[in-house]
Amino acid sequence: MTRLHFGKLNFSNIRQIGRAIVIGIVTGLLVSVFRLLIQSALSGVIACFQYFHHHPWWLVPWAVGSVVIALLLGRMSQKNPNIKGSGIPQVEGQLTGQFDEQWWPVLWRKFVGGIFGIGSGLFLGREGPSIQLGATIGQGLAEHNHVTKIERRVGIASGAAAGLSAAFNAPIASSMFILEEVYHNFSPLVWLSVFISAVCANGVSMTFFGLRPDLDLPHQVLFPANQYIHLLILGIILGILGRVYQYTILRLGTWSRKVTWLKPAWYPVVPFLLVIPIAWYWPVTLGGGNNLIVSLPHLSLSIPFLFGILLLRFVFSMISYGSEIPGGIFLPILTLGAVIGACYCATLISLGLVSKAYLGNYIIYAMAGYFACISKAPFTAILLITEMVGSMTHLMPLAVVAVAAYVVNDVLGGLPVYMAMFNNFIHRRPRKELSGMTQMTVSIFAGATLDGKLIKDFVWPKGSLVLAIYRGEEELVPRGQTKLQVGDTLVIQLTGHHHLENQHLINQAAHHARPSQEH
Repeated sequence: MTRLHFGKLNFSNIRQIGRAIVIGIVTGLLVSVFRLLIQSALSGVIACFQYFHHHPWWLVPWAVGSVVIALLLGRMSQKNPNIKGSGIPQVEGQLTGQFDEQWWPVLWRKFVGGIFGIGSGLFLGREGPSIQLGATIGQGLAEHNHVTKIERRVGIASGAAAGLSAAFNAPIASSMFILEEVYHNFSPLVWLSVFISAVCANGVSMTFFGLRPDLDLPHQVLFPANQYIHLLILGIILGILGRVYQYTILRLGTWSRKVTWLKPAWYPVVPFLLVIPIAWYWPVTLGGGNNLIVSLPHLSLSIPFLFGILLLRFVFSMISYGSEIPGGIFLPILTLGAVIGACYCATLISLGLVSKAYLGNYIIYAMAGYFACISKAPFTAILLITEMVGSMTHLMPLAVVAVAAYVVNDVLGGLPVYMAMFNNFIHRRPRKELSGMTQMTVSIFAGATLDGKLIKDFVWPKGSLVLAIYRGEEELVPRGQTKLQVGDTLVIQLTGHHHLENQHLINQAAHHARPSQEH
């Protein structure tokens, strides 16, 4: 075994890092403009409806214009299915090699469609579209530079992380989300490129939106230990409601085609008309939910009112996403979690069990718990809320709520919502296997098939090649006589049409025991 010295310059890695910086800066600029235009559009909608209260006859031309915009968006989405929804399943499909898309048609259509769809007030988030916008930028720059297919994927992943980072001002959580939930690849070059792009995009975003946390909520810095039992109960409630959310949103496409006579291109007409009474009576609820989250501590603590807001947000979020126009569920999930936390805390306050001063805390913790159980990514959820709130003092209560919600959802059979959406997405289109090269990383668990084996003694799938072994801080050159052990991280190159099946076989060998060890 030979130890490689990290002091040697690797110009291939330096070029990749340079591309990551460019991807981060360009993505940060585009997504920041995307955010600004959506915010301006939402502010314009609210201002218009304030004017309509004094001149209600303007609602008629507004409704006509809403129908026209809805039909244009519906037609564009149905003719270009790769821009539908959040865009995260499409990015995951690219990174797993199961389908591909042209970057420029997706980029401009997603940009325009997202502004009109989210900016109109529908309960859709900007984060999923921002991820896809960043991925298209990474893809476009990689193709312009004629890089290898592996480097192209790293570019797509870097752009995706940069997009989410610019949308949320949360570079660490954004990197973790892409690596943990979307790409499932933790090789050193991948995570370094992804993180660099996320940090650069966040730097650009801060020049547009400042250093203030994205969700600047009033809260108590220290949460009392005698209230942790309430956090466990909150986690259980979030886990159950999260399973309801997963079940509903994954069946929207089937239900909408069964219960309505409308053609799919007409679906957006329904939410565009329904948003009119919502904007008239409850303008604070419009959009992805940023305004509602920061306003919750200042709204009425009436339990019927808060539960009414919760029902409105849940139902209209589903109707909005079911329209199949560009728009995500990332921020709407956090908003639902925040409202659930407010409902729970208001109930405890009415029973005299907690002080109103902790309302902000319960809102913060519920956001993390709800996202953790729906996405099945608790680490991302905890990091995301920590960065968005701008405080490190909540790690313990965040962990309690997130883990409790995750476990309950898991017991109820919940699957990661973005993975399930990806499966639904890929099953509705022809399967496309990547015939070139791809790269995977996998860590060896205790008692797994690969634990204690020599490399030459394992029957590796055809087309696979072990490129490197990371053992602690050492990088080992793999040889036939190299003995694998627990904790080793393998970097494996896969070629051919069946790399997905081969990746599954290698994961099984690294994570699960041999049949003889299981009995």
